[in-house]
Amino acid sequence: MIQRTPTRIEAHPAEDRRTWQQLLSNSITSPADLLERLELAPETWLEGAKTGHRLFAVRVPEPFLARMRKGDPYDPLLRQVLPLTDETEPADGFVQDPLAENGAIQTTGLIRKYRSRALLMVTGQCAINCRYCFRRHFPYEDQRLSPSDRQKVIETLGDSPEINEVIFSGGDPLVASDRLLADWADAITGLPHIRRLRLHTRLPVVIPQRVCDALIDWISQTSVRVVMVLHINHPAEIDASVREALARLSEVGVTLLNQSVILRGINDSADTLESLSESLFDAGVLPYYLHAFDPVRGAHHFDVEDQRAQGLIQQLLTRLPGFLVPRLVREIPGEESKTPLNINL
Repeated sequence: MIQRTPTRIEAHPAEDRRTWQQLLSNSITSPADLLERLELAPETWLEGAKTGHRLFAVRVPEPFLARMRKGDPYDPLLRQVLPLTDETEPADGFVQDPLAENGAIQTTGLIRKYRSRALLMVTGQCAINCRYCFRRHFPYEDQRLSPSDRQKVIETLGDSPEINEVIFSGGDPLVASDRLLADWADAITGLPHIRRLRLHTRLPVVIPQRVCDALIDWISQTSVRVVMVLHINHPAEIDASVREALARLSEVGVTLLNQSVILRGINDSADTLESLSESLFDAGVLPYYLHAFDPVRGAHHFDVEDQRAQGLIQQLLTRLPGFLVPRLVREIPGEESKTPLNINL
């Protein structure tokens, strides 16, 4: 198993006292600043970073930045957020809406792809811009929710008794205020057929301070089971601050799962995936999905062939107990569920 202890960037002297909102607003949003903080030669990387940045803006919170190795342009955390000229190169089959979500919008802000679950676009904002994001081209401006839109969402859910689970998504739903999230939770869980509330978020990982008293308070008071699906691709993303934040969520009964994406040059090795599963379990999180790469335009350089991903899962089955092996799946537009990829090659 790979053991990796990154050299930490010197933290801001008041970082531990800053709120999550302050940390979010102080995120790195300039390619030049990102390279400078990581002591990477601008003459080598800046032109490509600026080119990619023009297509999809840089956003990296400082707590996540602090887990990267200085002077290493191939650090697996950096590679998830560093713009490259590769993003400008055309690639067959890589499109703006790889999951055909624009055609699955039931009403403003509500995406319906599966029978019993509905996905609510709470906000279009993210705390971190991952270069491989399948929604990097999503028209969030068209899905902003006005008060009347919010009422329409509740009415639509109320008229759909087959829906028993609502997923808060975005963007990242935890960018929204806890007051707004609590209001949404109260309205949705007041519907008699809603059994679970799920949150898809990266914020407890990239800014662990987001797991604050206000978040814990409204989750604790929610009348249905709460599931949080995190997005962690590499074991180096999990440090002591992340483990502490996740422990707080576990203490109030939140079920913690993780979904990863198989990414070339970041986690496409059995050693890394094994270490990730063990690190997740140590932090109280169960591996859930390993997603085959969604063919989104501008991110083809992350793509890993299905056959290679299947081989990696086969290796994990020989190294880990079954409950620590994520399910390898692909989302195929129009299908009624995620599609497991057969590993019996």
